[in-house]
Amino acid sequence: MDTTLSYAQINGAASQVANGLKAKGIKAGDKVALSCLNLPYFPIIYFGIIKLGAVVVPLSVLLKKDEIEYHLKDSEAKAYFCFTGTADLPMGEMGHAGFNAAPDCELFFMIMPTAEMPSSIQGTATLGELMKGQSPTFEIYPSLAEDTCVIIYTSGTTGRPKGAELTHSNLLLNAILSTDLFGTEPEDIQLIVLPLFHIFAMTTLMNAGIYKGATSVLLPRFDAEAVFGLMQKHKVTLFAGVPTMYWGLVNYTDPKFDYETIANTLKRCASGGASLPVKVLEDFENRFHVAILEGYGMSEGSPVVTFNQLNVGRKPGSIGTSAWGVDVKLVDTEGKEVAVGEKGELLYRGHNVMKGYYKKPDETAKTIQDGWLHSGDIAVKDEDGFYYIVDRTKDMIIRGGFNVYPREVEELMIKHEAVSLVAVIGIPHEEMGEEIKAYVVLKQDKKVSEHELIEWTKEHIASYKYPRHIEFLSALPMSATGKILKKELRK
Repeated sequence: MDTTLSYAQINGAASQVANGLKAKGIKAGDKVALSCLNLPYFPIIYFGIIKLGAVVVPLSVLLKKDEIEYHLKDSEAKAYFCFTGTADLPMGEMGHAGFNAAPDCELFFMIMPTAEMPSSIQGTATLGELMKGQSPTFEIYPSLAEDTCVIIYTSGTTGRPKGAELTHSNLLLNAILSTDLFGTEPEDIQLIVLPLFHIFAMTTLMNAGIYKGATSVLLPRFDAEAVFGLMQKHKVTLFAGVPTMYWGLVNYTDPKFDYETIANTLKRCASGGASLPVKVLEDFENRFHVAILEGYGMSEGSPVVTFNQLNVGRKPGSIGTSAWGVDVKLVDTEGKEVAVGEKGELLYRGHNVMKGYYKKPDETAKTIQDGWLHSGDIAVKDEDGFYYIVDRTKDMIIRGGFNVYPREVEELMIKHEAVSLVAVIGIPHEEMGEEIKAYVVLKQDKKVSEHELIEWTKEHIASYKYPRHIEFLSALPMSATGKILKKELRK
């Protein structure tokens, strides 16, 4: 909005958060959860937690009560900061309900739009109250390179979301390499509309921008008109987004904006989170005369693994070449490296690989073998060393850059009194990349409409996870062992 903060102000406020938490008994190694939109409060709280030597647990702002409860319990969070939200997105209400269901999480702080506002839920403390009277200086805890800095939650192929433990070294080195990839300089002005709780924005924009001393313009929610307005007003030079954002920008025109000036100011764009359709890339570049550098990453990889790099060259449709300090190889089902042009699972190792999944040694051992992290993504490499993602071994759906784990949706939907069996898949979608579709078998003598079941699911799960399409079947295709054959549903 109209608020401008210097690095000194952000730093002083972060120190007040650190002092406040220390006074409440939070110490090095404790986990502190954070649900916040793209507002200055996010970096203030994030770095306040880190100054103390505690661990940040960023949570999606779209999570509902049960999901928040799970994350707080699984991460063993001692404290939780939650933005109050809006009428459309009642984050504070959901967050407080989740906190109340997690008895080991001792402290709750509501983040209000301004520091002096009382909490939107009576009886709860606010961020402003925590910071009040605290010193703007703090002697930073001497965290070690391999200490856990952030636990970021990611979905796997089995079970519920897992917390990837990322170290200070993981995040610092990935931020540094991101500035090299984007050519970030102190005079740059970057627009951050990607959510800060997501590893993409956290590392490649927030942390990278702070490392270089660049200016960051925060936008809490993507809207093409708002993006172009901020680009024009602030003379934005760097922009990163997921494919749906580029799709939205390409298809938006309003004569009130000077697109030629916006194009002349933009020097670099980046895309990640899902494959960017080549047509969208070409249309955007033709309109704005700026290169979109596409890359590949994972929460477990801090996130950057490969990227189209300025000094190597780029190929539209590819995820580029391996990032600095990262080794990549493609292997077959027996673990043998495949030839150029052949499909194989993408494995990587290097400074970016997480410590492991928090409190999940078995899952960690499956994912990281001999130092190599198994991505579950199928890729090919061309003769120039450029990688292309062609398939996923996981059932993961990537909707608008967000990972959606089908089993989580299935486990929820089967709780509905009318549902007997359900299978969830991703189907192609021009704007979102993939959309969520559920195939449902109803119980005998039970009825529910597509609209009713969609609305019921929507009430119980984050808004990017519920199915937009439901098809009722008399039976689901099964293998001889009783496994649902999702490949038959995708035909």
